[in-house]
Amino acid sequence: MKEKPSSRFREIIMVFAKYGFGYIFDRKDEEQKKSPANLRKAFEDLGPTFIKIGQILSTRPDLLPKEYIDELVKLQDLAIVENFDDMKLVFEKSLNTTIDESFQYLNRAPIASASIAQVYEGILKDGREVVLKIQRPKIYEKIIKDIAILMKILKIAEGRINIPIIDPIEALEEIKFTTIQELDFISEAGNIEKFSELNKNTAPIYAPYVVRELLSDKVLVLENIDGIKINDIKELEQNGYDINDIADKLTLAFCKHIFEDGFFHGDPHPGNLLISEGKICFIDFGIVGQLSDNMKKWLNIAMIAIATHDKEKLVNCILAIAIKKGKVNKVDIYDSVSYIFDVYLETSIKNIKISELVQEIWNITRENNIQLPRELVSLTRSLILLEGVIAYLDPDLEIVNVIANFMKSNNRTTILRCLEKEELIISLYCFTRDSMKIPTKTVEVLNKLSDGKLTLDIRINEIDEIIKQANKMVNRLTEGVVIAALILSSSLIISNDVKPLYRGISIIGIGGYAIAFMLAIKVLISMSRANECRKKK
Repeated sequence: MKEKPSSRFREIIMVFAKYGFGYIFDRKDEEQKKSPANLRKAFEDLGPTFIKIGQILSTRPDLLPKEYIDELVKLQDLAIVENFDDMKLVFEKSLNTTIDESFQYLNRAPIASASIAQVYEGILKDGREVVLKIQRPKIYEKIIKDIAILMKILKIAEGRINIPIIDPIEALEEIKFTTIQELDFISEAGNIEKFSELNKNTAPIYAPYVVRELLSDKVLVLENIDGIKINDIKELEQNGYDINDIADKLTLAFCKHIFEDGFFHGDPHPGNLLISEGKICFIDFGIVGQLSDNMKKWLNIAMIAIATHDKEKLVNCILAIAIKKGKVNKVDIYDSVSYIFDVYLETSIKNIKISELVQEIWNITRENNIQLPRELVSLTRSLILLEGVIAYLDPDLEIVNVIANFMKSNNRTTILRCLEKEELIISLYCFTRDSMKIPTKTVEVLNKLSDGKLTLDIRINEIDEIIKQANKMVNRLTEGVVIAALILSSSLIISNDVKPLYRGISIIGIGGYAIAFMLAIKVLISMSRANECRKKK
């Protein structure tokens, strides 16, 4: 018999009330005992949808306090094993074929069981060893239905759930978006192929190939990678691997994924990282993070601001990317950033923990009526998970130092490569065009002045001297525009590696910088002499 939505609605309310969250629906119950452990138990009792929501919330320090995060992490490994015959029906209905027609062998016992899918090992008819990922029966419909009910509950409870800055309904919409994204296996296959393409020239990084002929929104077949879990140090050492080298390569790979590609694995916990044939193999791409070119640009600027201890630049960076949720006081944000610099960035790099730094950043957003965009939420989640893996492999590795060195080695083109060629050309054109308007307008004024067509309310003496000084000003402005154009064009040339090259840097670009430098020196000398002449007079 099909369960009525109203009965599920009542069930959800009763379970939350049972564990001390009745105040959400009735203020009389506000004194009930509520705790992080009780919230976890409520999610467990309510089944797959709420387990999935709990798993997502456990990676969102921007939504919940640390004590709730620590408790909900326990949901990560919680999943009930589904009957194979039910999973088999999902496969056959989704692909319009049978298991026997596609596989010469399939192990009916799942090697992994998650809240939305189960994974099996098998061998295809052509002999390839693969893993088969099948979505749980009707899981999509169950999740959509439960989230709709939860949305109604949140609207009823509006004003009784107090999370600074965060709108609970908006937060649930984000969770819904993430979950639906993870439920689309065609999208996951695309993520794997994009990751593989971006890393095809990065020797130590690998992702499994996709078997496209056995792909649907509910079924995904991938290469079976026979690897060692990245946190199985004993097994890795027995197979001759250098653990510190693995930690270094993983950290550098993530630097590339974030600052160059803008595309990174969104769930890099040890179960999703295998070591095989000298490579770090990433699996499970249900969650990925993507950064727009604009966000990459601001991240690069933020890293430079941190490296140079430029608090003002970092504050401007935060304000440029943040979503304002109310009145924002720049001075208060500056004070908060100063605190972070004093506590975390003035100390030894070795003592900096990314998870603690991220928590401080979330505190700043809560206290100052700003919210960071979804892109950065995914990034911070990945960085926290990465830090945990790296700390286990090599506790002495200074992740922040590795990131800083990566930025330094790529500093000449990092920001410029965030921009498209067309954007750089347009920026150069607009800057030159707008700058040229200044001397042009000045010349117009001078022409009117010399022709006697400019009417002033004051008497002007020594007009020849005024025209002479104005001409000097125009010349300096023109020289400034030329210098700026040279710097921008040289940067464009270097960022695109225009040949000939010397040690990987365009010689033409270097020449442009040199000419700009000499012109700048000439202008400075000219200005210095002019100042000396004025002093003598």
